[in-house]
Amino acid sequence: MSKGLVSPYLAPGFYEDALARGHHRDIVGGRWEETGRVQLDALIAAGLLPHHRLLDIGAGSLRLGCKAVPYLDPGNYWATDASGALLRRGYELELADKLRLRVDHLIEDAAFDFPGVPDNIDRAIAFAVFTHLPMPYLRRALVSLRQRFPRLEHLLFTVFLAPDAISALGPVRQPDGVVTHDIRAPYHLLAEDLAHLAETAGYELTLSPERLPRGQVMAFARPLR
Repeated sequence: MSKGLVSPYLAPGFYEDALARGHHRDIVGGRWEETGRVQLDALIAAGLLPHHRLLDIGAGSLRLGCKAVPYLDPGNYWATDASGALLRRGYELELADKLRLRVDHLIEDAAFDFPGVPDNIDRAIAFAVFTHLPMPYLRRALVSLRQRFPRLEHLLFTVFLAPDAISALGPVRQPDGVVTHDIRAPYHLLAEDLAHLAETAGYELTLSPERLPRGQVMAFARPLR
């Protein structure tokens, strides 16, 4: 990662270079089919039905989108990402039935403000997003989601965890081999810190005991009413 950057994705020219090389799948971490299926399966297990309106945060090149769009009723998928060009590349190359998704449902958003997304979103997911950003970004996203989407019922997101406070100070090798850190990407958190953050932002939080690709942990957050 370039010195001084909180995320490798923020390096100047990162997206332009990767897209010029045809690496739109690699940008989002590879394991395209496996991870896309994991995401959709997790959403369905949490109650996602075709009539729900899904927001895919950090959607990249639509690794989830190319599976969720056929499952959902037409028009019920929205996606945000720091790179609008990456979203559009996924739309052009990966989405089989473009009549089910309007291109204006793909929104460039690096600040978790969700501009242009309708307020009737009721499901959201952020897969492998906050693993590459420090905790203030997660806090901002949680609070913004609560403010912007009064009908939101479930948010799924992934994190890396450190086993204890002492271990968190150094690198942690995750079960799938990824090495995570506390002050540089990929980031790990303490479960206790995550629980406190979710509570203060107004969510009930549950962590899955299972490990996902690369050792990530799935968090299920339900806004408190």
